[in-house]
Amino acid sequence: MKFTYILLFLFLVICTSSCISTKQLTYLQENQSKTDTLSILRKRPEPYRLQINDLLSIRVKALDQETVGIFNPISDANPNATGEEKLYYDGFVVNDHGNIRIPSLGEINVLGYTVEEVREKLEDRLLKDYFKAEANVFVTVKLAGIRYTINGEIGRPGSNIIYRDQVSIMEAIANSGDILMTGDKSDVVIIRQYPAGQKVHHIDLTSIDAMSSDYYFIKPNDLILVNPLPQKSIGTGTTGLQSFTTIVSITSALITTILLFTRL
Repeated sequence: MKFTYILLFLFLVICTSSCISTKQLTYLQENQSKTDTLSILRKRPEPYRLQINDLLSIRVKALDQETVGIFNPISDANPNATGEEKLYYDGFVVNDHGNIRIPSLGEINVLGYTVEEVREKLEDRLLKDYFKAEANVFVTVKLAGIRYTINGEIGRPGSNIIYRDQVSIMEAIANSGDILMTGDKSDVVIIRQYPAGQKVHHIDLTSIDAMSSDYYFIKPNDLILVNPLPQKSIGTGTTGLQSFTTIVSITSALITTILLFTRL
């Protein structure tokens, strides 16, 4: 009889600890003690500063279209390329020295600059050496999309590019098929590139405070890792029914084994 009570106690403990709770599944939960979340929602990310291997799309427009043509090369390496492939052939890559190489202008250092600062730098250089103010020079500088890699407990792991100037981690996750039920939303890992190397950051996506985090908006070349919950390691199931079925099977096997040994 005592042994039966012990088994029943263990059964209840495992049932209550093995299921994944709603709190672990819900994104951006509000703190009930806070009445105003507007200050959290209004935070804007710092402008991204260019790093080595970033790909830029640069286009120059002016009244003198013939002269402008030398600054807007169209690659003939793959005339059928579209989308990302076209950007690969026609874009400007920041090399190991932090420079981009533009026809006629030569090497221009852009490492650590924002795209807006690069635009101003190019316009000043063009007005100084090639055009007059009356030419109405118009330069567009954009990152060729925000590339990120996401792995772990995610619907579609792998590398993706979102063609936006600003992307939140929630958008990146949604674009990759959402975090699985077995993924730990409370401790998502972001490995971010910096000029001096890589740094590891953590963000809790179950809390509304995540929206005020410095890591809520992803940066180019971010690596996002979603680790599994302990319940996956235990292997008892992600829902109450799955846990109940698994535990009943294990308990039945244990009782059968014990009965067989006690009858010998």
